Amino acid sequence: MSIIHRTTLSPSKYDLLAAWLPAQPWFAGDAARLAPVGAYRFDDPEGEVGLEGHVFTAGDEVVYHVPLAYRGAALDDGDDFVVGTMEHGMLGTRWAYDAIGDPVFRAVLSGAIVRGEHGSREFTQDAEGNSAEREPSVRVRGTGSAGEPVPDLAAVRVLSEGAATIAETEFARLAVHRAVAVDAGDDPVGTLSLLGEWPGAVDALLASLTV
Repeated sequence: MSIIHRTTLSPSKYDLLAAWLPAQPWFAGDAARLAPVGAYRFDDPEGEVGLEGHVFTAGDEVVYHVPLAYRGAALDDGDDFVVGTMEHGMLGTRWAYDAIGDPVFRAVLSGAIVRGEHGSREFTQDAEGNSAEREPSVRVRGTGSAGEPVPDLAAVRVLSEGAATIAETEFARLAVHRAVAVDAGDDPVGTLSLLGEWPGAVDALLASLTV
């Protein structure tokens, strides 16, 4: 499960995104008009890295997808993927990264795709430690099945291809679709898709894995 603290965050996640997006080759929207569709979360098995995928519009018809990884210290060799830093009212300074550059996110995302997993359950928690479960604002699910082997994506080459960012090794290729896609590409092993009542969710692909 994911714990969301009821506290202050400065700057906000969307303020960071608004400053970072204009420099991205796949972004063609208006960074001053970001409007959230929702977000999903995954659990880090070690409980150290926050993993959250943001889905939003930017003043046009495109629905964008940016997963972020939140860390309590700088990521080694992560300079190319820094989105910014935030001051969290309970956790202190948090480093936000474009999550495709974080090995924890790559492992968790590829595992969710291959094993057919959902996003994590979400719980809010206040300063006194009181918690309550909340509904995720968007739901996601991988297309695989339990027990399938997950490729090793710890060391990868990262590149942009159109409206996707690719993390690849000699044996596997993980694509994060930046503009929510309806085509996963060539012969994927599996995909991560939006679920529920969001328009077009049945065909709304967020990521795909090829081996």
